[in-house]
Amino acid sequence: MTRGIDSWLQKTWYGESSLGSALLPLSWLYAAATGLRRKLYATGFIASQELPVPVVVVGNITVGGTGKTPLSMWLAERLTERSYNPAIVSRGYGGKVGPEPLEVTVESDPSIVGDEALLMAGRTTFPVVVHPDRVAAARRAIELGADVIVSDDGLQHYGLRRDFEIAVVDAGRAYGNRRLLPAGPLREPLSRLDSIDQVLVQCESDDAPDLAHRVSDSPPKNFRLEISAVCRLDNSDIRNTTSFSGRQVHALAGIGNPERFFRLLEANNIRVIRHPLPDHARITQEDLDFDDEFDVVMTEKDAVKCRWLDTTKCWYVPVDVVMRQADADYLLNRIERKIASG
Repeated sequence: MTRGIDSWLQKTWYGESSLGSALLPLSWLYAAATGLRRKLYATGFIASQELPVPVVVVGNITVGGTGKTPLSMWLAERLTERSYNPAIVSRGYGGKVGPEPLEVTVESDPSIVGDEALLMAGRTTFPVVVHPDRVAAARRAIELGADVIVSDDGLQHYGLRRDFEIAVVDAGRAYGNRRLLPAGPLREPLSRLDSIDQVLVQCESDDAPDLAHRVSDSPPKNFRLEISAVCRLDNSDIRNTTSFSGRQVHALAGIGNPERFFRLLEANNIRVIRHPLPDHARITQEDLDFDDEFDVVMTEKDAVKCRWLDTTKCWYVPVDVVMRQADADYLLNRIERKIASG
């Protein structure tokens, strides 16, 4: 997606433009096609593939960043603490995986495996496997020793039968104009949340707006993302965020919601010159070169795509999921009970 089109869609979806009405006929076609697809899977006319190990899906019903990938890593780590051997499977968005599933390592090429998968492989100790066919990716993960699968951004991949579904909602953006693609950001209608096992709301503080009402009796739980450090791209220098306090930087973000990243830096008293890019955007040297003395700070997802560029003045900030211990225990206990009952 070009940067101009991406910018126009963001303004249309999140209330800054009324031109999205022109796209409503396409939204109706999209609704009909996706509704038929869901019904075919629900009735068994198209079979979902069941695996010999449990599957937990982390996804969302909107396009763009809600914190799914950090949450997938967090969830897999918590399952490890409970004596499971998890693996994460991903589509490998932005890459060209090829006919066979690939296990991702820190040496993998982001143009092949995708930026998010490479980020996860660099932050975790368990297998990360990518392929557009989630069933094939999951089977490969099982061969690598996984006894539970976490499917990152897998909510709409109905070909893989799942034991527990998590939908992540961004508190700031919520559901935009509440229209389906392409007139709005919704991948599925809001009624889809009624069949989700757990809604998690990504907030910028511990207090979330009350936006995720559901028919089911499981109330939404909240989490937030926190910066854990500021790192050179080659990891030769790792600093506390306070070392950047009061400094002005160029902030680069090619994620689904760049503004969230900019506000996160500002919450740490870092003065930001904004440079938003489309989600999964290819990073070029031109994106990193500015005619001034300021450093460039980017997301970890963008940093994995810059290993062949001159990054002398570049830093990235890894983020971690923070959730109330009681809410984390509640979620993990529900997952374990669902797995056991299955």
